[in-house]
Amino acid sequence: MRKIIRTSTVAMSLDLLLQGQLAYLQNFYEIIAVSGNDNHLENVCEREKVRTVGIEMQRNISIVKDLISLWKLYVLFKKEKPLIVHSITPKAGLLSMIASYFAGVPIRMHTFTGLIFPSKKGIMQRILILMDRLLCRFATNIYPEGNGVKEDLISYKITNKPLKIIGNGNVNGIDIDYFDPDKIADEDKKQLKNSLGINTQDFVYIFVGRLVKDKGINELIKAFKELNASALNIKLILVGNFENQLDPLFEETITEIRQNENIISVGFQEDVRKFFSIADVHVFPSYREGFPNVVIQAGAMGIPSIVTDISGSNEIIIENENGIIIPVKNSEVIKTAMEDIFTNHILRAQLSKKCRQLIVKRYDKNFVWESLLSEYKFLEQNV
Repeated sequence: MRKIIRTSTVAMSLDLLLQGQLAYLQNFYEIIAVSGNDNHLENVCEREKVRTVGIEMQRNISIVKDLISLWKLYVLFKKEKPLIVHSITPKAGLLSMIASYFAGVPIRMHTFTGLIFPSKKGIMQRILILMDRLLCRFATNIYPEGNGVKEDLISYKITNKPLKIIGNGNVNGIDIDYFDPDKIADEDKKQLKNSLGINTQDFVYIFVGRLVKDKGINELIKAFKELNASALNIKLILVGNFENQLDPLFEETITEIRQNENIISVGFQEDVRKFFSIADVHVFPSYREGFPNVVIQAGAMGIPSIVTDISGSNEIIIENENGIIIPVKNSEVIKTAMEDIFTNHILRAQLSKKCRQLIVKRYDKNFVWESLLSEYKFLEQNV
């Protein structure tokens, strides 16, 4: 059986982003998963039943450590002689594509799940652009996760190679049987509401993701505070951790989250379904994304989303069909959209009606996995 090596900088990406996919592909190829060695890589080994190899890779630029990682990848690829090396994160992509090129791997694939450089400026942006151009130089096939990422790759002239989106975008699709609102019992929803202090007459907004500046949390909290001044029977659930070291929120935002009794911060949750099940609207005002899984998850749970007009979000959400699309970094517009969907029952019913069926049609994991397998088979036949 021919080998495919899947690489990511940290094992969390393989563990969370590709859940179930590697086990599916193992039916057709020998799959080897490569990333930094930690508990997430152990999870991948146990759950997906694939072989794993731990090679540490730094997210940040570290010339000496990067060269060591590059050498270790080269040695691994020479030893295993895979048909395909397929990477999904920036640093792993750069190192894997260079190492696999010199190791003579015939098919070298990279999926851009999101781009960092459009949000950077000056010398850092130029360095990141150079790194992505170098990555593409050594890859044989480039796959943007969605149309927004594709357009950025073209506009910044990252590569002249053909860019292909697999399926309708998204690297793994969604388990529509798992993310099913009917799987959450009414009694469980009632108990959760009670534990969070949410009354039956309350209207519930929800945000799921890291509580950082880049996710638009400062604007969201400001918008909610202003809306809450006139609408007392509303709640905002925040599902996710603060990251004060990497991308901290404003102090006034943190204070409002802590002091406003209508803002309920529950931290990171392994299972977000129960929180979606008690919410009316998902608000996701992020500054940048590749292809946000959480918007797909909300839709599968029958929840419309208010999203910013960014890559991925504006592909999952169709304006006035399964959600609302608004400009980035504008708390007043967030407030208006939240108010509209709160007060306009007809609009809310219209948006909720199509949420799940659109996700099932476009992002079912089986469709995504089969599309990826077809691409592997196509490339294998043309080596």
